[in-house]
Amino acid sequence: WRVYATVAQYLLGSATCHGSVQESAPGGKASFDPPTSRCSRAYDLVRKQWRRDHPFGFFAKPTKTKEGVLDLKNWECGIPGKEKTIWEGGLFKLMISFPDEYPTKPPKCKFVPPLFHPNVYPSGTVCLSILNEEEAWKPAITIKQILLGIQDLFNDPNPESPAQAEAYNLFKRDRAEYERRVKRVVRDNPAP
Repeated sequence: WRVYATVAQYLLGSATCHGSVQESAPGGKASFDPPTSRCSRAYDLVRKQWRRDHPFGFFAKPTKTKEGVLDLKNWECGIPGKEKTIWEGGLFKLMISFPDEYPTKPPKCKFVPPLFHPNVYPSGTVCLSILNEEEAWKPAITIKQILLGIQDLFNDPNPESPAQAEAYNLFKRDRAEYERRVKRVVRDNPAP
């Protein structure tokens, strides 16, 4: 928690990852903290916190650029289905993209391939209040909280916020067929 609060405070000092001017630099001169170094340090803190404290069965790691360099703004994640639910046994791949304005703006979370679920758009983008800056997003929300929130959404969809017509209609009108489809998704995305 402290690391995330530090990251939020660190990034909020400039409000974005575009860089910031430090007026109280040594020698009384202004200095510029380049956005790449400022953001890299902040995202590296987020990465270290995840590595120290993440739930069993989940994974989250930065992707690599074509040159083989870690891209700390784009992460590949895996969310397991909860035990004793119809999602049990699956591992669902998700991409998280952090905007330049992170943490003042939430990351975008997208299932690849798109997931059959009432709160996942056909594009794979997740519809969840904590990922919406007009609703419940707060800069202190962690990757762990995001992934656990999405895992909770698997078995407890929000019918007030449908994002995918077919999954929503089956969930509301034909629960048996909805569950058959989910079980097929789990079979297609098995946990190792």
